[in-house]
Amino acid sequence: MELDGAGLTCAQVHEAAYGGARVTIASLDRARAAWATAQELTGPVYGRSTGVGANRGVILDKPGLDLLRSHVCGAGPPIPPARARAMLVVRLNQLLAGGSGIDPAVLPALAEAINGGFTPPIQTYGAIGTGDLAALATTALCLLGELPWHHEPPPPLPSGTPPIDATATATADPRFPFAPEDALPFISSGAATLADAAIACHRLRLLLDAVIDVAAMSFTAVGASAEPLAAAVQEARPHAGQAAVAARLRGLLTQELATRVQDPYGYRAFAQVHGAAVDALDRATAAVEIDLNAAAENPLISGSLAWHNGNFHSAPLALALDALRAALVQTAQLSAARLATLMDPAYTGHHPFLADRPGSSGALILEYVAQDALAELRLLATPVTTGTVVISLGTEDHAGFATQAARNALRCLEPLEIVLACERTAALRALNTPTPDRPLTDDLTTSRHALSLHPPP
Repeated sequence: MELDGAGLTCAQVHEAAYGGARVTIASLDRARAAWATAQELTGPVYGRSTGVGANRGVILDKPGLDLLRSHVCGAGPPIPPARARAMLVVRLNQLLAGGSGIDPAVLPALAEAINGGFTPPIQTYGAIGTGDLAALATTALCLLGELPWHHEPPPPLPSGTPPIDATATATADPRFPFAPEDALPFISSGAATLADAAIACHRLRLLLDAVIDVAAMSFTAVGASAEPLAAAVQEARPHAGQAAVAARLRGLLTQELATRVQDPYGYRAFAQVHGAAVDALDRATAAVEIDLNAAAENPLISGSLAWHNGNFHSAPLALALDALRAALVQTAQLSAARLATLMDPAYTGHHPFLADRPGSSGALILEYVAQDALAELRLLATPVTTGTVVISLGTEDHAGFATQAARNALRCLEPLEIVLACERTAALRALNTPTPDRPLTDDLTTSRHALSLHPPP
Protein backbone atom coordinates (compact mmCIF):
# COMPACT_ATOMS: atom_id res chain seq x y z
CA MET A 1 0.00 0.00 0.00
CA GLU A 2 1.66 3.22 -1.15
CA LEU A 3 1.05 6.27 1.02
CA ASP A 4 1.35 9.71 -0.53
CA GLY A 5 -0.48 12.01 1.91
CA ALA A 6 -3.38 12.44 -0.49
CA GLY A 7 -5.32 9.29 -1.35
CA LEU A 8 -5.78 7.25 1.83
CA THR A 9 -9.29 5.76 2.22
CA CYS A 10 -11.23 4.18 5.06
CA ALA A 11 -11.02 0.82 3.29
CA GLN A 12 -7.22 1.09 3.10
CA VAL A 13 -6.93 1.96 6.78
CA HIS A 14 -8.97 -1.14 7.56
CA GLU A 15 -6.81 -3.26 5.27
CA ALA A 16 -3.65 -1.98 6.92
CA ALA A 17 -5.11 -2.70 10.35
CA TYR A 18 -6.49 -6.18 9.76
CA GLY A 19 -5.26 -7.41 6.39
CA GLY A 20 -1.52 -7.34 6.98
CA ALA A 21 -0.91 -4.80 4.22
CA ARG A 22 2.62 -3.38 4.12
CA VAL A 23 3.14 0.30 3.41
CA THR A 24 5.57 2.18 1.22
CA ILE A 25 6.26 5.90 1.01
CA ALA A 26 5.63 7.60 -2.31
CA SER A 27 7.66 10.75 -1.68
CA LEU A 28 9.08 12.72 1.23
CA ASP A 29 9.19 15.97 -0.77
CA ARG A 30 6.37 17.80 1.04
CA ALA A 31 7.61 16.73 4.45
CA ARG A 32 11.15 17.82 3.56
CA ALA A 33 9.94 21.21 2.30
CA ALA A 34 8.08 21.92 5.55
CA TRP A 35 11.05 20.76 7.61
CA ALA A 36 13.41 23.04 5.67
CA THR A 37 11.09 25.99 6.27
CA ALA A 38 10.83 25.19 9.96
CA GLN A 39 14.61 25.39 10.33
CA GLU A 40 14.53 29.01 9.13
CA LEU A 41 11.73 30.26 11.38
CA THR A 42 12.44 33.06 13.81
CA GLY A 43 10.38 34.48 16.62
CA PRO A 44 7.98 32.58 18.87
CA VAL A 45 6.57 29.40 17.30
CA TYR A 46 4.07 27.46 19.39
CA GLY A 47 5.52 24.22 20.71
CA ARG A 48 8.89 24.80 19.08
CA SER A 49 10.18 27.79 20.99
CA THR A 50 7.31 28.12 23.48
CA GLY A 51 5.42 25.97 25.92
CA VAL A 52 2.02 24.56 25.00
CA GLY A 53 -1.51 25.15 26.22
CA ALA A 54 -1.57 27.76 28.98
CA ASN A 55 2.25 27.85 28.73
CA ARG A 56 2.09 29.19 25.20
CA GLY A 57 3.55 32.52 26.34
CA VAL A 58 6.60 30.94 27.98
CA ILE A 59 9.67 31.19 25.75
CA LEU A 60 11.87 28.11 26.02
CA ASP A 61 15.53 28.67 25.26
CA LYS A 62 16.40 24.99 25.46
CA PRO A 63 13.24 22.94 25.05
CA GLY A 64 13.65 19.30 25.91
CA LEU A 65 11.59 16.20 25.34
CA ASP A 66 9.58 16.73 28.52
CA LEU A 67 6.50 17.43 26.38
CA LEU A 68 6.50 13.82 25.21
CA ARG A 69 7.13 12.37 28.64
CA SER A 70 4.52 14.52 30.36
CA HIS A 71 1.81 13.58 27.88
CA VAL A 72 2.08 9.80 28.28
CA CYS A 73 -0.92 9.02 30.44
CA GLY A 74 -3.85 6.78 29.66
CA ALA A 75 -6.40 4.65 31.43
CA GLY A 76 -8.63 1.71 30.75
CA PRO A 77 -8.02 -1.38 28.67
CA PRO A 78 -5.34 -1.38 25.97
CA ILE A 79 -6.63 -0.88 22.46
CA PRO A 80 -6.08 -3.87 20.16
CA PRO A 81 -2.87 -3.85 18.10
CA ALA A 82 -4.84 -3.59 14.85
CA ARG A 83 -6.30 -0.23 15.86
CA ALA A 84 -2.89 1.00 17.04
CA ARG A 85 -1.42 -0.04 13.69
CA ALA A 86 -4.18 1.88 11.91
CA MET A 87 -3.23 4.95 13.94
CA LEU A 88 0.38 4.67 12.78
CA VAL A 89 -0.75 4.44 9.15
CA VAL A 90 -2.94 7.51 9.53
CA ARG A 91 -0.21 9.59 11.19
CA LEU A 92 2.34 8.55 8.60
CA ASN A 93 0.02 9.59 5.79
CA GLN A 94 -0.75 12.92 7.47
CA LEU A 95 2.94 13.71 7.86
CA LEU A 96 3.49 12.90 4.19
CA ALA A 97 1.00 15.65 3.36
CA GLY A 98 3.52 18.15 4.71
CA GLY A 99 2.89 21.07 7.00
CA SER A 100 4.18 19.66 10.28
CA GLY A 101 7.80 20.75 9.97
CA ILE A 102 8.94 17.52 11.61
CA ASP A 103 12.23 15.86 10.65
CA PRO A 104 11.22 13.70 7.65
CA ALA A 105 13.53 10.93 8.87
CA VAL A 106 10.81 9.87 11.32
CA LEU A 107 8.54 8.80 8.45
CA PRO A 108 10.54 5.72 7.37
CA ALA A 109 10.78 4.76 11.06
CA LEU A 110 6.98 4.77 11.28
CA ALA A 111 6.74 2.68 8.11
CA GLU A 112 9.26 0.27 9.61
CA ALA A 113 7.11 -0.12 12.72
CA ILE A 114 3.97 -0.76 10.64
CA ASN A 115 5.63 -3.30 8.39
CA GLY A 116 7.42 -5.04 11.24
CA GLY A 117 4.33 -5.57 13.40
CA PHE A 118 5.31 -3.04 16.08
CA THR A 119 2.55 -1.05 17.81
CA PRO A 120 2.59 1.27 20.83
CA PRO A 121 0.85 0.17 24.07
CA ILE A 122 -2.07 2.62 23.98
CA GLN A 123 -4.91 2.68 26.49
CA THR A 124 -8.52 3.52 25.76
CA TYR A 125 -9.04 6.78 27.63
CA GLY A 126 -7.00 9.95 27.22
CA ALA A 127 -8.35 12.21 24.45
CA ILE A 128 -11.25 14.62 23.95
CA GLY A 129 -11.17 15.23 20.21
CA THR A 130 -8.53 17.98 20.09
CA GLY A 131 -5.61 15.65 19.45
CA ASP A 132 -4.62 12.13 20.47
CA LEU A 133 -1.75 13.49 22.52
CA ALA A 134 -1.35 10.59 24.95
CA ALA A 135 -1.47 7.92 22.23
CA LEU A 136 1.06 9.67 20.01
CA ALA A 137 3.34 10.63 22.89
CA THR A 138 3.38 6.94 23.83
CA THR A 139 4.37 6.15 20.25
CA ALA A 140 7.15 8.73 20.39
CA LEU A 141 8.59 7.22 23.58
CA CYS A 142 8.54 3.80 21.91
CA LEU A 143 10.58 5.27 19.05
CA LEU A 144 12.95 6.81 21.58
CA GLY A 145 13.36 3.45 23.28
CA GLU A 146 11.91 4.67 26.59
CA LEU A 147 8.82 2.47 26.35
CA PRO A 148 8.57 -1.06 24.92
CA TRP A 149 6.72 -1.73 21.69
CA HIS A 150 4.06 -4.39 21.47
CA HIS A 151 5.25 -6.78 18.77
CA GLU A 152 3.31 -9.28 16.68
CA PRO A 153 5.28 -10.51 13.64
CA PRO A 154 3.33 -9.71 10.48
CA PRO A 155 2.13 -12.53 8.20
CA PRO A 156 4.56 -13.46 5.43
CA LEU A 157 4.24 -11.65 2.13
CA PRO A 158 2.71 -13.66 -0.72
CA SER A 159 5.26 -15.33 -2.96
CA GLY A 160 6.31 -13.11 -5.82
CA THR A 161 5.66 -9.88 -3.89
CA PRO A 162 8.29 -7.26 -4.81
CA PRO A 163 10.60 -6.30 -1.93
CA ILE A 164 9.78 -3.21 0.09
CA ASP A 165 12.95 -1.17 -0.13
CA ALA A 166 13.02 1.87 2.15
CA THR A 167 10.36 0.48 4.49
CA ALA A 168 11.41 -3.12 4.83
CA THR A 169 10.00 -5.29 7.58
CA ALA A 170 11.78 -4.46 10.81
CA THR A 171 13.89 -7.09 12.55
CA ALA A 172 14.73 -4.85 15.53
CA ASP A 173 12.72 -2.34 17.50
CA PRO A 174 12.17 0.76 15.33
CA ARG A 175 14.00 3.79 16.68
CA PHE A 176 14.08 7.51 15.98
CA PRO A 177 16.03 10.15 17.95
CA PHE A 178 13.46 12.93 18.31
CA ALA A 179 14.82 16.43 18.56
CA PRO A 180 12.93 18.66 21.02
CA GLU A 181 11.37 20.67 18.18
CA ASP A 182 9.90 17.44 16.74
CA ALA A 183 7.85 16.67 19.85
CA LEU A 184 4.74 18.78 19.28
CA PRO A 185 4.66 18.27 15.49
CA PHE A 186 4.55 14.51 16.07
CA ILE A 187 1.79 14.38 18.68
CA SER A 188 -0.42 17.21 17.42
CA SER A 189 -2.86 14.97 15.55
CA GLY A 190 -6.12 13.08 15.93
CA ALA A 191 -4.69 10.02 14.18
CA ALA A 192 -6.04 7.46 16.67
CA THR A 193 -9.52 8.94 16.52
CA LEU A 194 -9.41 8.99 12.72
CA ALA A 195 -8.21 5.39 12.64
CA ASP A 196 -11.17 4.27 14.74
CA ALA A 197 -13.55 6.32 12.61
CA ALA A 198 -12.14 4.89 9.38
CA ILE A 199 -12.44 1.30 10.63
CA ALA A 200 -15.99 1.94 11.80
CA CYS A 201 -17.04 3.54 8.51
CA HIS A 202 -15.59 0.69 6.46
CA ARG A 203 -17.22 -2.07 8.50
CA LEU A 204 -20.52 -0.21 8.75
CA ARG A 205 -20.61 0.07 4.96
CA LEU A 206 -20.41 -3.72 4.72
CA LEU A 207 -23.07 -4.13 7.39
CA LEU A 208 -25.44 -1.55 5.90
CA ASP A 209 -25.12 -3.32 2.57
CA ALA A 210 -26.03 -6.60 4.29
CA VAL A 211 -29.15 -4.94 5.74
CA ILE A 212 -30.64 -4.87 2.24
CA ASP A 213 -30.05 -8.60 1.79
CA VAL A 214 -31.75 -9.35 5.10
CA ALA A 215 -34.65 -7.04 4.28
CA ALA A 216 -35.12 -8.86 0.97
CA MET A 217 -35.56 -12.11 2.88
CA SER A 218 -38.20 -10.53 5.10
CA PHE A 219 -39.98 -8.94 2.11
CA THR A 220 -40.20 -12.37 0.54
CA ALA A 221 -41.22 -14.14 3.74
CA VAL A 222 -44.22 -11.88 4.37
CA GLY A 223 -45.12 -11.16 0.74
CA ALA A 224 -44.51 -7.45 1.17
CA SER A 225 -45.35 -5.13 -1.70
CA ALA A 226 -42.50 -3.93 -3.89
CA GLU A 227 -44.58 -0.95 -5.03
CA PRO A 228 -42.85 1.50 -2.61
CA LEU A 229 -39.53 0.60 -4.28
CA ALA A 230 -40.60 1.66 -7.75
CA ALA A 231 -38.30 4.00 -9.65
CA ALA A 232 -41.10 6.53 -10.05
CA VAL A 233 -41.38 6.80 -6.27
CA GLN A 234 -37.66 7.46 -5.87
CA GLU A 235 -37.58 10.01 -8.68
CA ALA A 236 -40.32 11.99 -6.97
CA ARG A 237 -38.06 12.47 -3.92
CA PRO A 238 -34.49 12.14 -5.19
CA HIS A 239 -32.38 11.40 -2.13
CA ALA A 240 -29.32 9.50 -3.33
CA GLY A 241 -29.26 6.86 -0.59
CA GLN A 242 -32.99 6.17 -0.87
CA ALA A 243 -32.75 5.65 -4.63
CA ALA A 244 -29.71 3.37 -4.34
CA VAL A 245 -31.30 1.23 -1.61
CA ALA A 246 -34.58 0.91 -3.49
CA ALA A 247 -32.84 -0.04 -6.72
CA ARG A 248 -30.74 -2.73 -5.07
CA LEU A 249 -33.68 -4.20 -3.18
CA ARG A 250 -35.78 -4.25 -6.37
CA GLY A 251 -33.05 -6.32 -7.97
CA LEU A 252 -33.16 -8.86 -5.15
CA LEU A 253 -36.94 -9.34 -5.25
CA THR A 254 -37.13 -11.56 -8.30
CA GLN A 255 -40.43 -13.29 -7.63
CA GLU A 256 -43.92 -11.86 -7.84
CA LEU A 257 -44.97 -10.57 -4.46
CA ALA A 258 -48.49 -10.27 -3.12
CA THR A 259 -49.52 -6.63 -3.06
CA ARG A 260 -51.19 -5.11 -0.04
CA VAL A 261 -52.46 -1.56 -0.18
CA GLN A 262 -50.19 -0.53 2.70
CA ASP A 263 -47.50 -2.56 4.40
CA PRO A 264 -46.05 -1.54 7.78
CA TYR A 265 -43.28 1.04 7.72
CA GLY A 266 -40.61 -1.64 8.12
CA TYR A 267 -41.31 -2.46 4.47
CA ARG A 268 -43.05 0.57 3.01
CA ALA A 269 -40.51 3.11 4.34
CA PHE A 270 -37.44 0.88 4.20
CA ALA A 271 -35.75 2.72 1.34
CA GLN A 272 -36.34 6.09 2.98
CA VAL A 273 -35.01 5.12 6.41
CA HIS A 274 -32.16 2.89 5.35
CA GLY A 275 -31.29 5.26 2.53
CA ALA A 276 -30.85 8.02 5.10
CA ALA A 277 -28.41 5.80 6.98
CA VAL A 278 -26.45 5.22 3.78
CA ASP A 279 -26.38 8.97 3.16
CA ALA A 280 -25.17 9.57 6.72
CA LEU A 281 -22.44 7.00 6.23
CA ASP A 282 -21.36 8.67 2.99
CA ARG A 283 -21.11 12.02 4.75
CA ALA A 284 -19.15 10.53 7.65
CA THR A 285 -16.79 8.71 5.29
CA ALA A 286 -16.16 11.91 3.38
CA ALA A 287 -15.38 13.77 6.61
CA VAL A 288 -12.98 11.04 7.73
CA GLU A 289 -11.19 10.81 4.40
CA ILE A 290 -10.67 14.57 4.20
CA ASP A 291 -8.87 14.44 7.54
CA LEU A 292 -6.95 11.27 6.71
CA ASN A 293 -5.23 13.26 3.98
CA ALA A 294 -5.10 16.70 5.61
CA ALA A 295 -2.15 18.59 7.00
CA ALA A 296 -4.19 19.53 10.07
CA GLU A 297 -1.11 20.69 11.92
CA ASN A 298 -0.82 23.45 14.51
CA PRO A 299 1.25 25.37 13.76
CA LEU A 300 1.03 24.71 10.03
CA ILE A 301 4.32 25.22 8.22
CA SER A 302 3.34 26.57 4.83
CA GLY A 303 5.15 28.84 2.44
CA SER A 304 7.80 30.55 4.56
CA LEU A 305 5.68 30.93 7.68
CA ALA A 306 4.24 29.10 10.69
CA TRP A 307 0.48 29.55 10.77
CA HIS A 308 -1.10 29.10 14.19
CA ASN A 309 -4.61 27.74 13.70
CA GLY A 310 -7.45 25.49 14.88
CA ASN A 311 -7.42 22.77 12.21
CA PHE A 312 -6.89 20.21 14.97
CA HIS A 313 -10.50 20.69 16.09
CA SER A 314 -12.65 17.68 15.32
CA ALA A 315 -16.09 19.33 15.07
CA PRO A 316 -16.75 18.25 11.44
CA LEU A 317 -15.89 14.64 12.22
CA ALA A 318 -17.77 14.52 15.52
CA LEU A 319 -20.94 15.98 14.01
CA ALA A 320 -20.84 13.54 11.10
CA LEU A 321 -20.34 10.56 13.42
CA ASP A 322 -23.14 11.72 15.73
CA ALA A 323 -25.50 11.81 12.75
CA LEU A 324 -24.32 8.40 11.58
CA ARG A 325 -24.93 6.72 14.92
CA ALA A 326 -28.42 8.22 15.11
CA ALA A 327 -29.15 6.90 11.61
CA LEU A 328 -28.02 3.41 12.63
CA VAL A 329 -30.67 3.39 15.35
CA GLN A 330 -33.36 4.22 12.80
CA THR A 331 -32.38 1.41 10.46
CA ALA A 332 -32.13 -1.04 13.39
CA GLN A 333 -35.57 0.02 14.63
CA LEU A 334 -37.05 -0.90 11.26
CA SER A 335 -35.28 -4.25 11.40
CA ALA A 336 -36.90 -4.90 14.78
CA ALA A 337 -40.24 -3.84 13.32
CA ARG A 338 -39.88 -6.36 10.48
CA LEU A 339 -38.95 -8.99 13.05
CA ALA A 340 -42.26 -8.30 14.77
CA THR A 341 -44.20 -8.93 11.55
CA LEU A 342 -42.32 -12.19 11.09
CA MET A 343 -43.81 -13.34 14.39
CA ASP A 344 -47.34 -12.49 13.21
CA PRO A 345 -49.39 -15.19 11.42
CA ALA A 346 -51.30 -12.46 9.58
CA TYR A 347 -48.12 -11.81 7.57
CA THR A 348 -46.39 -15.20 7.43
CA GLY A 349 -49.24 -17.71 7.34
CA HIS A 350 -47.41 -19.71 10.04
CA HIS A 351 -48.32 -20.19 13.69
CA PRO A 352 -47.57 -17.23 15.98
CA PHE A 353 -43.85 -16.74 16.64
CA LEU A 354 -43.02 -19.10 13.77
CA ALA A 355 -43.78 -22.07 16.02
CA ASP A 356 -44.25 -25.54 14.63
CA ARG A 357 -47.58 -25.97 16.45
CA PRO A 358 -50.11 -23.83 18.33
CA GLY A 359 -49.06 -22.78 21.80
CA SER A 360 -45.32 -23.19 21.25
CA SER A 361 -43.00 -20.20 21.69
CA GLY A 362 -41.07 -20.83 18.48
CA ALA A 363 -38.72 -17.92 17.78
CA LEU A 364 -40.26 -15.47 20.26
CA ILE A 365 -36.97 -15.09 22.15
CA LEU A 366 -35.42 -13.40 19.14
CA GLU A 367 -37.51 -10.32 19.88
CA TYR A 368 -36.03 -10.10 23.38
CA VAL A 369 -32.48 -10.39 22.05
CA ALA A 370 -33.10 -7.82 19.32
CA GLN A 371 -34.67 -5.31 21.71
CA ASP A 372 -31.79 -5.70 24.16
CA ALA A 373 -29.29 -4.95 21.40
CA LEU A 374 -31.44 -2.08 20.13
CA ALA A 375 -31.48 -0.52 23.59
CA GLU A 376 -27.69 -0.65 23.63
CA LEU A 377 -27.56 0.94 20.20
CA ARG A 378 -29.78 3.79 21.39
CA LEU A 379 -27.42 4.47 24.28
CA LEU A 380 -24.43 4.52 21.93
CA ALA A 381 -26.22 7.03 19.71
CA THR A 382 -26.26 9.69 22.44
CA PRO A 383 -24.63 12.71 20.78
CA VAL A 384 -21.20 13.76 21.99
CA THR A 385 -21.31 17.17 20.35
CA THR A 386 -23.72 18.67 22.88
CA GLY A 387 -20.97 18.66 25.52
CA THR A 388 -18.00 20.93 25.97
CA VAL A 389 -15.00 21.38 28.25
CA VAL A 390 -12.70 24.11 29.55
CA ILE A 391 -9.15 23.01 30.44
CA SER A 392 -5.56 24.26 30.51
CA LEU A 393 -6.32 27.34 32.60
CA GLY A 394 -9.08 28.35 30.23
CA THR A 395 -6.96 28.53 27.09
CA GLU A 396 -8.62 25.41 25.64
CA ASP A 397 -12.28 26.24 26.01
CA HIS A 398 -14.00 23.82 23.68
CA ALA A 399 -13.61 20.22 22.51
CA GLY A 400 -15.11 18.21 19.67
CA PHE A 401 -15.20 14.79 21.43
CA ALA A 402 -14.80 13.03 18.08
CA THR A 403 -12.72 10.47 19.98
CA GLN A 404 -15.82 9.36 21.85
CA ALA A 405 -17.94 9.56 18.69
CA ALA A 406 -15.53 7.26 16.84
CA ARG A 407 -15.23 4.87 19.77
CA ASN A 408 -19.01 4.59 20.01
CA ALA A 409 -19.29 4.10 16.24
CA LEU A 410 -17.06 1.05 16.63
CA ARG A 411 -19.18 -0.18 19.53
CA CYS A 412 -22.33 0.17 17.41
CA LEU A 413 -21.19 -2.64 15.14
CA GLU A 414 -22.03 -5.44 17.56
CA PRO A 415 -25.59 -4.48 18.59
CA LEU A 416 -26.52 -3.51 15.03
CA GLU A 417 -25.26 -6.86 13.79
CA ILE A 418 -27.24 -8.68 16.50
CA VAL A 419 -30.49 -6.91 15.60
CA LEU A 420 -30.02 -7.81 11.94
CA ALA A 421 -29.06 -11.37 12.81
CA CYS A 422 -32.32 -11.77 14.74
CA GLU A 423 -34.30 -10.62 11.71
CA ARG A 424 -32.32 -12.88 9.38
CA THR A 425 -32.80 -15.90 11.64
CA ALA A 426 -36.56 -15.32 11.79
CA ALA A 427 -36.83 -14.69 8.05
CA LEU A 428 -35.04 -17.95 7.26
CA ARG A 429 -37.42 -19.78 9.58
CA ALA A 430 -40.41 -18.11 7.94
CA LEU A 431 -39.19 -19.03 4.46
CA ASN A 432 -39.00 -22.71 5.47
CA THR A 433 -41.05 -25.07 7.59
CA PRO A 434 -40.68 -24.00 11.23
CA THR A 435 -38.94 -26.61 13.35
CA PRO A 436 -39.89 -27.81 16.84
CA ASP A 437 -38.77 -25.67 19.76
CA ARG A 438 -35.03 -25.84 20.41
CA PRO A 439 -32.23 -23.49 21.45
CA LEU A 440 -31.68 -20.79 18.83
CA THR A 441 -28.22 -19.70 19.89
CA ASP A 442 -26.51 -21.58 17.06
CA ASP A 443 -28.98 -20.23 14.51
CA LEU A 444 -28.30 -16.70 15.67
CA THR A 445 -24.54 -17.29 15.62
CA THR A 446 -24.79 -18.58 12.06
CA SER A 447 -26.66 -15.45 11.02
CA ARG A 448 -24.07 -13.23 12.69
CA HIS A 449 -21.29 -15.01 10.86
CA ALA A 450 -23.12 -14.49 7.60
CA LEU A 451 -23.26 -10.75 8.32
CA SER A 452 -19.78 -10.33 9.75
CA LEU A 453 -17.19 -10.37 6.98
CA HIS A 454 -14.27 -9.14 9.09
CA PRO A 455 -12.95 -9.68 12.61
CA PRO A 456 -14.22 -7.26 15.22
CA PRO A 457 -12.04 -4.22 15.99
